[in-house]
Amino acid sequence: MESVKPVGVFDSGVGGLSVWREIVQHLPHESTIYLADQAHVPYGPRALDQVQALSEGIVRFLLSQGCKIVVVACNTASAAALHDLRRIFPGVPFVGMEPAVKPAVEQTRNGVVGVIATQATFQGALFASLVERYGGDARVLTRICPGLVTAVEAGALDTPRTEALLRECLTPLIDAGIDQLVLGCTHYPFLQPIIEWILGPEVHVIDPAPAVARQVSRVLARRNMEAGPGQVSCHTFYTSGDAGAFSVMLGRLLPLHAKDVDVRAIRWRGNCLR
Repeated sequence: MESVKPVGVFDSGVGGLSVWREIVQHLPHESTIYLADQAHVPYGPRALDQVQALSEGIVRFLLSQGCKIVVVACNTASAAALHDLRRIFPGVPFVGMEPAVKPAVEQTRNGVVGVIATQATFQGALFASLVERYGGDARVLTRICPGLVTAVEAGALDTPRTEALLRECLTPLIDAGIDQLVLGCTHYPFLQPIIEWILGPEVHVIDPAPAVARQVSRVLARRNMEAGPGQVSCHTFYTSGDAGAFSVMLGRLLPLHAKDVDVRAIRWRGNCLR
């Protein structure tokens, strides 16, 4: 039965857990398999063709584990690989990430919105098409924030160094008068409290993860693949990095979900995960 199969979720590291937690909250009966490719984190500075190859290998592994849908919980991988993944795996439903330009433009009061993301996210055709379709008359200002993904991976969520990185990234946007800020990387919601503190109450911060969870629900319902209310969920986590360190980060980032979780190490063998 398709309904009992798990939802596959992947990211370069722990950032996609910000999406995973929304999926689990919105769809509590669904089982999941989460894969963190920490052997290659961060994806942002990598060449697009390398991110495409890594994403394809990850999807092949998730499908081998019986996943009924794949959530690309990584903005960089979505921008670089989502189009190709849908071509390579035409029968597989995918849900990807895209910077929330549309709601930011709809909600702006002064017509100035900011987007923070990785270089690869901004380079992809996806972001350009979003601005073209939804930007309207708004000024959509972008900033690359080097070091933030690495800080989250290290658990440095509220250190002076992380605050300094954020101030360097956000100050030009604040000076430009933004009233909406789009978090264009799934790692960034774990920094949202300090981001909101730096920005102040006049700037609304948009995390797209809840919208992604709702889209997963819609896709599953449309295909009659959703788990039934009596189904008991289970959650398995894989990392191509250090399983012990990943378990520690799970406890820090998702304290309500990290009890008795199953974390397994997985390794790349050429283009395959085993």
